[in-house]
Amino acid sequence: MKVVILAGGLGTRLSEETETRPKPMVEIGGMPILWHIMKHYARHGFGEFFVALGYKGEQIKRFFLDYCALAGSFTMQLGSGEVEGRQAPGEDWTVHLMDTGLETATGGRVRRLQSHLTDGPFMATYGDGVSDVDLRALLAFHHEHGRLATVTAVRPPSRFGGLTLDGALVRDFVEKPQIGEGWINGGFMVLEPGVFRYLDDDTSTLERDGLERIAADGQLAAYRHEGFWQCMDTLRDKRLLEALWQEGHAPWRTDA
Repeated sequence: MKVVILAGGLGTRLSEETETRPKPMVEIGGMPILWHIMKHYARHGFGEFFVALGYKGEQIKRFFLDYCALAGSFTMQLGSGEVEGRQAPGEDWTVHLMDTGLETATGGRVRRLQSHLTDGPFMATYGDGVSDVDLRALLAFHHEHGRLATVTAVRPPSRFGGLTLDGALVRDFVEKPQIGEGWINGGFMVLEPGVFRYLDDDTSTLERDGLERIAADGQLAAYRHEGFWQCMDTLRDKRLLEALWQEGHAPWRTDA
């Protein structure tokens, strides 16, 4: 099954990092968050990716070119330029790096890939969030409910720590509980080709023009994920994800 990753936005809320690179190239544990997302999909058996490029998309292209060219060990004969013993990257992925326009909205980016996505359902997500969602269970849920689209519904982590009170006394602190802020679309979607009927042009957003209208027609299902989910909207989010990785507590790690 094909996977679309939306990787073309400006990332203005993370401007400390995105003035010089696209947000999907911001690194966690020394690798772009885009790579982490792709590793998660590959772990569940999904290895064909359409990366929808926009802002500074050439940096994403360069990353994959270098990733292929420089992986593993090799011997170079400087006189002839001959290279021997190069090893391929460990990931058996097919990666389509697709220019979808600098100003194109999220739905427009998906729409520009329509000719590649008409042979059955496909997965789609954003290039700035990680999770430990079971993608195989998500796909099974989508097939079971038979709707045009399924989103992964998550509860975002609270911005603040919580308190457990006993009368006038504080009994306990709760560090940033993943509760109480309602369900939101966390990405990690499964879409049928019929969704293209809702995406009119480059200005169409996947969320407002696509998913909201699909929901109004009774064709949007929600797979509830109670586990880990975290987007990388701000520098604070980036530092949180980096800390989880460095401490060995990153739930999305494929080698955990």
